[in-house]
Amino acid sequence: MNTPDERRAPVAVSLTSAAEAANDHHHNHGGEGGPPRRSKVAATLAVLACAACCALPVLIGAGLLTGAGAALAEQTLLAVAGLLLAGAGGMWWLHRRKSARAAQPGVGTCGSSVCGCGGC
Repeated sequence: MNTPDERRAPVAVSLTSAAEAANDHHHNHGGEGGPPRRSKVAATLAVLACAACCALPVLIGAGLLTGAGAALAEQTLLAVAGLLLAGAGGMWWLHRRKSARAAQPGVGTCGSSVCGCGGC
């Protein structure tokens, strides 16, 4: 029969491994292949800029914005949203590229072979 200490040990190990897995997920910025947090923030700001652009007719109807002001705001918001989306995509691509390069065995390490990095 198991003693109380033997029954508790597997539970403590599984809780520790679950906490480590949660910590690894937090540091991994979205998991395997997912976008990093900065990319998510940029995409969210782009969506907010699009939503603000869609709200312009309501602001004109309420008398808070003139037609000329709305035209200027529309062009500005569309440009900002486009730049933010391009930046978010670029950050995600760079993150995936770095992750893939780091996952390759032997990349960035100097072994017995000549790698041409000058530091071997």
